[in-house]
Amino acid sequence: MEQTIQDRINVWLNGDYDQQTKDEIIRLEKENPDDLKEGFYKDLEFGTGGLRGIMGVGTNRMNKYTVGSATQGFANYLNKLYAGKEIKVVVGHDCRNNSRFFAETVANVFAANGIKVFLFEDLRPTPELSFAIRHLGAQGGVNVTASHNPKEYNGYKAYGDDGGQLVPPHDENVIKEVAAIKSIDEVKFQGISENITIIGKEVDEAYIAMVKKMSVYPEVIAKQHDLKIVYTPIHGSGIKLVPQVLQAYGFTNVHIVTEQEKPDGNFPTVAYPNPEEPATMSIGLKYANELDADILLGTDPDSDRVAIGIKNHKGERILMNGNQTAVLAHAYLIEARKAKGIAQPNDMVVKTIVTTNMIDDIAKANNVKCYNVLTGFKWIAETIKEKEGKENYIVGGEESFGLMIGDQVRDKDAVSAVAILCEMAAYEKEKGNSLYDKLIDLYIQYGFYLEKLISITKKGMSGQEEIAKMMEGYRNNPPKELNGSKVAQLLDYELHVGKNLDTGETWKVDLPTSNVLQFLLEDGSKISARPSGTEPKIKFYFSVQTDLKNKEEFDEKYEVLENKIKKIIEDLGV
Repeated sequence: MEQTIQDRINVWLNGDYDQQTKDEIIRLEKENPDDLKEGFYKDLEFGTGGLRGIMGVGTNRMNKYTVGSATQGFANYLNKLYAGKEIKVVVGHDCRNNSRFFAETVANVFAANGIKVFLFEDLRPTPELSFAIRHLGAQGGVNVTASHNPKEYNGYKAYGDDGGQLVPPHDENVIKEVAAIKSIDEVKFQGISENITIIGKEVDEAYIAMVKKMSVYPEVIAKQHDLKIVYTPIHGSGIKLVPQVLQAYGFTNVHIVTEQEKPDGNFPTVAYPNPEEPATMSIGLKYANELDADILLGTDPDSDRVAIGIKNHKGERILMNGNQTAVLAHAYLIEARKAKGIAQPNDMVVKTIVTTNMIDDIAKANNVKCYNVLTGFKWIAETIKEKEGKENYIVGGEESFGLMIGDQVRDKDAVSAVAILCEMAAYEKEKGNSLYDKLIDLYIQYGFYLEKLISITKKGMSGQEEIAKMMEGYRNNPPKELNGSKVAQLLDYELHVGKNLDTGETWKVDLPTSNVLQFLLEDGSKISARPSGTEPKIKFYFSVQTDLKNKEEFDEKYEVLENKIKKIIEDLGV
């Protein structure tokens, strides 16, 4: 064991930590020293989604002490930022094992530091936490969740007064405050009960009323109220709000996947509670086929991601990818608002840099501004904040199954997304179309884009080193050609530099620092490489495009684009 790691372990063995924790360290020393090493070799860090890690003992694990230290640091920062003022925070949690315990730990630490806490009575979706911060006039918030990660994980999303996750300089300042805590004795674990208020129904009702106002065509839903909807919360918090929101919209034919209805942090019916994974949605797909449903929807444990399943042009039920869902949602809200006469001249949409450029094309054709930001909805929230009072935010999204509709929630919101996606399905059904028909129509109108994501998992210290070497290789020796098309530009978001690889010309990339590389090809293809901020992965995003003249040539062009992506992946060596 390296001495620096052993020193960290000794602090826990000799410090004011509970005996159960110390006993577990001793057990791991004997039975699994590698796991112990992984637990102590570093501190958990804030990434695009805040604090996230495997539950267990150690500075690199989610436990009472890392959660307590993070909260103490956050409390110290809030007390400095709002010195002399009453400070309020909202605390929520999802269905995961230990989530309630961690949420109560967070609430107690805040309360012990003189901060007023609104603690949800039970599990709630992440977007409701974001909404509640604004609704209750709070200065911050914390949601205990690891989103779509495996059951061994838990996490901690920290929010500012706008309901968005922390961005610079606030996230960096909180990290500094956490790092300044040199002993667990500095963490105030004993909460003051008078500072904690339990919340629930009133916020639920306010949130549902807010989502109901997003509806563009309630009169269409009234006609298509019996749209056959299948929904699975995948054992998560969506069960608390999604059925209620669909009922408020007027849908009367909603079927819950019973095997996945009950909240359960062990996620017994899936290996991985991520609706992006086809296997995770397999039970829902089977149920949707049996009922011949119009649409299938699934949300992840904290209900910020949504997947949809619909029938394609051949009558086969398929799962849409995140880019396709985002394209449908953006097109509907832009076009429907325009047709209804409620579009504003200053309307805007926001997407992330790794999301399909088809959204840019749709926005441009409809005279709507489209802003591109770094991965993570905190950057979409930050853009809304910057443009507030000057531009009117409509919708934002990213390829990882995330949508954020309207400006009352400042994080990705699968609950409102479910409602709008069902309204879209009802709107198309009223015209005798399916959502897939609509997607093909959009391809004909705006250009045919196809995307693919590849994630490569590299766990532990060695994995981090491997990912760093991969990024260094692509950064220093970018490919000159992919699939016979020249790599025209390299965009480096860590060094803030764009480069024309033919002429050597460079320019400044004006976005916050992020370890992302993008290769832009002469034929319009876009390839992005990005280490994940929340998982031990490096992700590669591939986007290719062509024109589509009519529905009859859709299958042929689809195959062309698929082969294009396949060849790019081969040439890149991923």
